[in-house]
Order: sequence, then C-alpha cells, then structure tokens
Amino acid sequence: MLGITVNETLLRRWAGWLAPSCQPFFLAAAEAGRLGLAADAARELSPELRDTYEVWNLATDLETVWLGEDAFHTLPRDVRVELVRAQERHGRGAVPTVDGWTDLLDAQALREQADEQHFVWWPSLVEPHRADVLPRWVSEGLLPCRRRSVPEEIWRAAAAVLPNARALSGTFAGGSRGSALDSGATNCFATVMTAAGVRNAADESFEAWLAARCTAGGTDDVPGSVLVWRDASGAATHAAVTLGGGWVLHKPGQEWYSPRQVISVTDVMRLAPPGLTLHRHTLR
Repeated sequence: MLGITVNETLLRRWAGWLAPSCQPFFLAAAEAGRLGLAADAARELSPELRDTYEVWNLATDLETVWLGEDAFHTLPRDVRVELVRAQERHGRGAVPTVDGWTDLLDAQALREQADEQHFVWWPSLVEPHRADVLPRWVSEGLLPCRRRSVPEEIWRAAAAVLPNARALSGTFAGGSRGSALDSGATNCFATVMTAAGVRNAADESFEAWLAARCTAGGTDDVPGSVLVWRDASGAATHAAVTLGGGWVLHKPGQEWYSPRQVISVTDVMRLAPPGLTLHRHTLR
C-alpha cells in the first residue's frame, strides 16, 4: 500500500487499532445522560487508539463511553443514530461515510448501523475484508512513496549526511509514540533526526538538535537540507529533509498509519497547509 510492503503482523495490529472489539465514544455529560450511557473515566486509551480517534481534535470536557460490538448493536436504533452523529459532530476519528465504502462492504449493514450516512469500524467489518479495507483507509489522502524512483547515485550521495534515510524510507512505525511498539521515528521531527543518524530520536528535542546540528539556509536540490514549516507563533508544525535530485523524505503525520515516505520536493511544498512559513536549514 502506498508503494510500501506491509507484513502480516503489522496488518493484524492495524486491524485491531482501527476496529478494536471495545472502543471509545465521546459525549458531553448531558448527551451521555440522555442516551442512558455510562462513562468510564478510569479506562485509558492506548497511544494507537488516541491516533485512531484523533483525540487531539476533541474537547477536553467530553466523557468517554466504552462499548463492545455486541453492546453497540444491542442499543436501540435511535440511540445508535444519536451516538454516531455525536461522534461525527465532536470530531472523533474513524467515523467514515457509508457512501465511501459500499463498493467494498455490505451497504445494508453499513446503513443499518446508525443514521445511514456514517458508521464506525468494528471487527466484523474489517477482519473479513482486511486486505481491501486497510490499504484504502491508510492510503486515503496520501501520495504513494516513490523511493524506488530515486536513482542509485542520489542514495549514495545522501548516505554521507543521512546514513539512515534509505533504510527508513518506505516503512511504517511499529506503533504510536509512547507505546511499547514505539520504533522511535513516529513523527516528522523524529524521522528527520533518525535519517540523520540520531538514535532514540523520539526522546530528543528537535529544536535543540536543529540548533546544534544545522545552520540557517539551504537549497532543495542537495542532500541534507532540513525543511521546517512554522506557524504564526514560530512553533514548528512539520519537517522534512531533502535527499537531493528533487526528492525529500518525510512522515506526513504522527499517527501509526502515517508512513515514512519519499516524495518530490514539489509535492511536499504543494501539500503544506496555508498560513505556514517555510524555513531551510543545512546539516553540518
């Protein structure tokens, strides 16, 4: 998927992270009370589930209700409708549209789950169709990795300043940052530092590394130019590193399903969100 080979072990983990047998639903206290659902404040989300459900988008005062697949389907239809609508309204991740998946999954089952427009993932939906569902879900909105298009001479030149870039490109992290499966390069900043040879990059400060290892300025056609996008407050929001020859290595997001990929410099510039300022640095 995305031009990257994924082994069966990782696919099984992904299926469990996308569609756990018991999953969280986020509700305001009044909503939970109206629907007759009890929150469980003691149960914590794993780092992977925090990514799946994009908890950074959620209001901090929402309560968490945990439901298994059987318990969810046992709820009255009107309760399921309101529950799933609330997830979409609050910004919970993994609430896809029915119309986007009826070519792969049973349309009636998807429409009957809630309001006929949105649904949530359960093992009964994902497991029988894992080979089709996961590649589409992971690939949505992303460009394919083009590491195989990079000429051999570019890789050789890049190795002098980016010793780990080639091995890192075209891979997925084993899990999310903060989990036992954390492989280090789980976000864009750690990916750049790991490519440059930093061990345990997830534990290092990107800004401190940038100040210690780089000088301001750089060009995009040589290996080792660190591209940093900053918001209006000056905070770094994304980073990538050039390989030379018009290629760049980056990790588009912090989530477990975001790959360490090679794309063109042109594409990484085009994909940058509006309102950010690009700063260039050169590895020394």
